[in-house]
Amino acid sequence: MSQMSNYLFTSESVGEGHPDKLCDRVSDSIVDLFLAADPHSRVAVETLATTNRVILAGEIRGPSSITPKHMEEAAREAIRDIGYAQKGFHWQWADVQNYVHPQSIDIAIGVDASAEKDEGAGDQGIMFGYACRETPTYMPAPIYYAHKILRLISEDRHAGKLPLLGPDAKSQVTLEYENGKPVRAPRIVLSTQHDDSIDQTEVREIVRPYVKAALPDESWMPEEKYFYVNPTGRFVIGGPDGDAGVTGRKIIVDTYGGAAPHGGGAFSGKDPTKVDRSAAYMARYLAKNVVAAGISDRCTIQLAYAIGVSEPLALYVSTHGTAHVDEKILPSLLRELVNLSPRGIRECLQLSRPIYKKTSSFGHFGREPEEDGHFSWERLNLVAELKRHYNL
Repeated sequence: MSQMSNYLFTSESVGEGHPDKLCDRVSDSIVDLFLAADPHSRVAVETLATTNRVILAGEIRGPSSITPKHMEEAAREAIRDIGYAQKGFHWQWADVQNYVHPQSIDIAIGVDASAEKDEGAGDQGIMFGYACRETPTYMPAPIYYAHKILRLISEDRHAGKLPLLGPDAKSQVTLEYENGKPVRAPRIVLSTQHDDSIDQTEVREIVRPYVKAALPDESWMPEEKYFYVNPTGRFVIGGPDGDAGVTGRKIIVDTYGGAAPHGGGAFSGKDPTKVDRSAAYMARYLAKNVVAAGISDRCTIQLAYAIGVSEPLALYVSTHGTAHVDEKILPSLLRELVNLSPRGIRECLQLSRPIYKKTSSFGHFGREPEEDGHFSWERLNLVAELKRHYNL
């Protein structure tokens, strides 16, 4: 994010019914299906959705009790839960084609533990984590508010309070920063699928209270001419019927809204041996605990891995000049506190559980950790140890 004191910054979110997010949900539902049956399952499943058609592809290694029929049922249940029972895309009538096949033995050799080596990373790659003090969840403010708007609308839509709105939606929030802190939202864009019986003006008034509720107070609202609701004027055809969706195309929405670097790897559809997912969660966990401990106001962490190798190739830590203590020992300290091998990450964050379909909408970060293990990477249980090391 900009190092200037005064600037504008924009992030977007997309709702659970967005075609790409629907595909993320289907892929993660299949991950959960396998992990519930066997926590050692290997899953890498991609989903493509278009008008009344869903295609599953990828590789798995798991219990034979999970059949293609079970995967199809998981896909249909995900689509039904999101709310698609429309002529052009219906959970019950869509054609589901399954091209998922067994995992490559060449990949398995590199990843599996043996007498000679620990479990290796499922692929090469770089992963980033980020945290800052802009919001209570230690997330950048633009993506925090963009997600919140859509989440509030989704909750009431599922509760039956918004029968005229459909599942597909997008938000975009531009914040103005003064002296490095967000103070207002001079531009907001919100597009939401709606029933053919209402027009753009009616949609605007339906969503207005949700935008106001998401922001800190009413003074943050933009001028009326900069409050853009369904700017094309009509959004009746939506979801995969309006535009094809594919797993893993909303990686910036899933993370920090562009306020931090991204390594390029998507999360959804991958079991936690894939460091694209698990190491990104660990990097966020470490960055959030660093900031929450009062060590710095911002923190970016990068991890790098090679396929088949258990230890990370590198750990990079930046506090962007906001550290309140000597930060030089942070990389070695973090390595002492947490085992950064793929196995160590999975065990520390307890990732080998069916906890992923909830991550497929409204971001993987900045969520409330739950007792059953969902969003374990958002816990702050390293704070006390970090403070002790720094006498904070």
